[in-house]
Amino acid sequence: MAPPLERSISQLILPGGKNIEFVLGDITDEQTDAIVNAANSALMPGAGVSGAIHGRGGPAIYEECRAILSRQGEIREGQAVMTRGGELPAPYVIHTVGPVWRGGGRDESAKLRSCYRNSIELADERGLGSIAFPAISTGVFGYPLEAAAEIAVKEAARSLEHSKQLSDVRFVLFDPLAFAVFVESARALAKAKSMAFKTYTAD
Repeated sequence: MAPPLERSISQLILPGGKNIEFVLGDITDEQTDAIVNAANSALMPGAGVSGAIHGRGGPAIYEECRAILSRQGEIREGQAVMTRGGELPAPYVIHTVGPVWRGGGRDESAKLRSCYRNSIELADERGLGSIAFPAISTGVFGYPLEAAAEIAVKEAARSLEHSKQLSDVRFVLFDPLAFAVFVESARALAKAKSMAFKTYTAD
């Protein structure tokens, strides 16, 4: 039997011992208390992260999404709602609608910050301890990767510092470029805020 593959994990350590981790991988494999779906406003199964989450989690996730839509209508950019995780390893899915990039003049940055803030606040309100994010809006929604990474890392750190139950945030990046860009944003924040930053390998 071949030995298990090691993967590199980069970690930003916040005051109080809370952590933000960065890994290269498939978010549907994560066993955090919740994973985040980069959803559309109708919470329909789509391409990319959304399709992977609905595909692996099974129809139960979309059934809960339909119930949410029937109660409150379509989800606005920046909002977040929660369902159970169906057949996923993670018991919950938080669905948030990222902004479509339209050149930067339509509050895209504020809406993207809201995605991370509202997702973390929702997880914290529900008593969850850990959450995993993809790189929201950087796929078909077209948000520039470097700008999106800077917003994601800074807002995750800010929101996590104020959480009461949530202590661990993980960014699960699907490709090496996104992983490298997010790690560089974390290094820059660590340097600016005098936070600890380290990289290690794990099975």
